[in-house]
Parts: sequence; structure tokens; C-alpha cells
Amino acid sequence: MNTNINNKNASVSPPSGDLGGLFTRIITGEIPSYKIAEDERYYAFLDINPIVKGHTLVIPKQEIDYIFDLDDTTLSGLHLFAKKVAKAIEKTIPCKRIAVSVLGLEVPHAHIHLIPLNKETDANITNPKLKLEPAEMQEIAEKIRSNF
Repeated sequence: MNTNINNKNASVSPPSGDLGGLFTRIITGEIPSYKIAEDERYYAFLDINPIVKGHTLVIPKQEIDYIFDLDDTTLSGLHLFAKKVAKAIEKTIPCKRIAVSVLGLEVPHAHIHLIPLNKETDANITNPKLKLEPAEMQEIAEKIRSNF
């Protein structure tokens, strides 16, 4: 997994009263990820349970559970960052479009799914998950990152 950039110094707002959520631990590097892109406010990485190759999650570094609880600046910035990531995915993964989906209740941290589409059913989050080898995930992440 990508650990080329030291995330230990990332500016993250952990939740009060606990040790931090799953995505916060990914941002800080405690949990490795297949990183696509990062700036001071946002982080993008491959979903480890993708429904299609290139399925990416984009998150704010600020840990807020519900996307519509983000302040307007953070919410709009998240979407603009996601747009840059989507353009990099389009250059890398053969697809007709990138689906944008905001769903999921299992991780209490606002996030956007970017899903390469060749047919509408590709975005069905209940589709069987792909079982990709770590080397293939790393290769996909590196290719997308090179187009970012």
C-alpha cells in the first residue's frame, strides 16, 4: 500500500472522546491505504472493497459523520477535490463516466464514492466486491496518482 508520503503530520480533526475513526487512522497513516491524492484538507484513496476497478473514496480530513453537516467551504472544497480525482480516474480507467455517490452508514466520516462507469449498474453498491491482489491495487493507485 502507498506510504510514500508521511501522513503523520497531516492536519486532522479527530473526534472528541474516542481514539479516532477508521478514515482518520487512514489519513494519519496508522492504517495504510492505496492513496490517490491528498492536500491539506482532503484525502482520496482506493476503496479496499471496490465494486469496479478504480473505485475511490474522497474524504475531508475533518471528521464529520454526515456530509451535509460539513460547513459550506469544506463541502464545496470536497466536491472540487473529488472533481480533480475523477478526472485522473477517467484518464486511467476505461470508462464512460465517473459516478458520484454519497452513501453508507458503516463509517461515520463523510465520504464520496467515485465509481468508474461503463453501464449504470456498475454503480450499484450492493454488487459483488472485486477481489484484487495488493499488487494490482497498488498499480491502479499509482496510475491514477500519476494522472492527478
